Amino acid sequence: MNDSSADRSRIALSRDEMREFGYQVVDLLVEHFANVRNGPVGAKADPARMVALFDQDPPEAGRDPNDLLAQLERDVFPNNLHVDHPRFFAFVPGPNNFVSTMADALAAGFNIFNGTWLGGSAAAAVELGVVRWLCRICGFPDAAGGLFLSGGSMANLTALVAARHSLLKDRIEGATVYFSDQTHSSVERALRVIGFLPEQMRKLPSDEHFRLSIQTLRAAIADDRAKGLRPFCVVANAGTTNTGAVDPLNELADLAEKEKLWLHIDGAFGAAAILSERGKELLKGFERADSISLDPHKWLFQSFECGCVLVRDAALLKSAFQIKPDYLRDVHRSVEEFNPCDYGVQLTRSFRALKVWLSLQTFGVAAFREAITRGFELAELAERELRARQGWEILSPAQMATVCFRFGNDDALQTRLVDEMMKDGYALLTSTELRGAVALRLCTINPRTTEQDIIETVERLDKFARKL
Repeated sequence: MNDSSADRSRIALSRDEMREFGYQVVDLLVEHFANVRNGPVGAKADPARMVALFDQDPPEAGRDPNDLLAQLERDVFPNNLHVDHPRFFAFVPGPNNFVSTMADALAAGFNIFNGTWLGGSAAAAVELGVVRWLCRICGFPDAAGGLFLSGGSMANLTALVAARHSLLKDRIEGATVYFSDQTHSSVERALRVIGFLPEQMRKLPSDEHFRLSIQTLRAAIADDRAKGLRPFCVVANAGTTNTGAVDPLNELADLAEKEKLWLHIDGAFGAAAILSERGKELLKGFERADSISLDPHKWLFQSFECGCVLVRDAALLKSAFQIKPDYLRDVHRSVEEFNPCDYGVQLTRSFRALKVWLSLQTFGVAAFREAITRGFELAELAERELRARQGWEILSPAQMATVCFRFGNDDALQTRLVDEMMKDGYALLTSTELRGAVALRLCTINPRTTEQDIIETVERLDKFARKL
C-alpha cells in the first residue's frame, strides 16, 4: 500500500490507499464478468477445511488490503458455485449484470439510508418510481404500491401479513390458507412466522400439469366452510421452482372473488416474464391479484439481494405495518412523503431500487424483453435435444425457461448424473422430485447462455448417462 496511510483508528484508508484497493476490486470484477464462462461452474468446498480457514479471531493489528484481496481470490471466490455462470442451470440462476454490481457499490459507498423520505428523499423517489413501473407492467391500478425487499421469501411474508391484517384484522383462529404442493417452501415458512398452525394450511395436490386444481381448491374451501372454519387466502404460482408451471390465474381470481379470498401470486421466479409476449400469454389474470411477489435478482438480472412485493392497494400495506414512535416524529410531518418503512418490516433499509433503475436505464426495457424471450427458447432447445436422444424422458415440458427430464428409471442414476456434472465442471444442474420420481432440471434464464452451451450440456449429460 502507499506510504500515505491514514490513521487506522479512524477506520479509514488514505485517498491513495482507497484508489489502489478500489481499482483492484473493479479490475477483479471486470475479469470475472468477462471470463466467468471460461472456467468451471464452481466448486463445493470441504466443510472442515473452509470452517478452519475462517473460524479465527481477527488480528489486533490490521492487515494490508492487498493481502486480504489475494486471500479472497484464493480461498473464497473459487469455492462457491458461480450462479452467474452461463452454464449454471441449477435451482433458479442469479445472472446479475455489471451495472447492477456497480450500483450496489454506489449505494453502499454513499451508505444511503432508504427507510424514510427524510433520511433518503432521492432514494425513496427512485424506489417509488421503479415500483410504480412494475405495478404498471403487471396491470395494477394507480392505487397500487410496494417495496423492495431481500427476496421472494420476505415478499411472500410481507404480502401475507397484509392479507392477514386486511381480511382477518389479525385474528387468525380458524382461518385457512390454500396452496399447491408445488408452492415454494417460503410460503409455508411465512405462515409459520406470522402465527399460523400446520392445521390451518391446506397444501393441495397439483394436477397433471403441476398446477393448482380449481376443482380441488373449490372442494377444500367448501369443506372448511362446512366445518365452521374461515378460508381467507389462496396462494397461486406464476412459475414454480420445480417446473415453471403457472397456475390458472384467471380461474383462481374468479374463485377468490366469489369466496372473498385474498389472492396472492408468488411470481418470484416468473413474474418478470410479463415483459415478453410469451409471458403475457402465460400470465393472463396476473393483474387480478391482491398481491404479487417478484425477484429482480432472478429474471431481471440483478445482483443479490433484490426482491419486491406489489399490492393492489398500497394503503393495505401501510395499514398493516405503519407505526409512529416518538423518535420518528420528524419523519411523518407530510402525508405526501413516501416513507418505505411504513410499508414493511424494516426501518433501516439499503437502496436496492438503485440497481434496478440503473440497469433499466442503461440497457433499456427492450433488451430485458429480448433476454427473457431467449430464456424460453433455450429451454425449448434443451427439450428438443433431449427428445432427439434415446433413453431420455421429458417429465415436464419446457415452460418458463425450465424443463424437467430423466434418463431411464433409476432414481439413483439421476443423482449420480448431478454429481458427475458437478465433477466435470462444464455445466451444473440439480435434481428434484416429481410425482415420486427423481427428475433432472434445467433453468435457462441467463441472458449470456448460448445455444451451443445448451447443446454441449445435453451431449455431456447423454455421454455420462450411458457411461454410468
